[in-house]
Amino acid sequence: MARFGRPTARINLTDNERGKLQRWARRPSSAQVLALRSRIVLASAEGRTDQDVAAELKVHPVTVSK
Repeated sequence: MARFGRPTARINLTDNERGKLQRWARRPSSAQVLALRSRIVLASAEGRTDQDVAAELKVHPVTVSK
């Protein structure tokens, strides 16, 4: 099946980066924008598509692709 649009960039996180993003996503004192971005990066690093991540986090796919 043909794919349209920009190719998805592969995200490779170190254990340290993954840990920091997980802390930001869970910490109640984090700004909500930072927590959301952290969740987006973590989900994308697992190899999920932008559409899947957007549906799971209830955001627009363009937000995820940024």
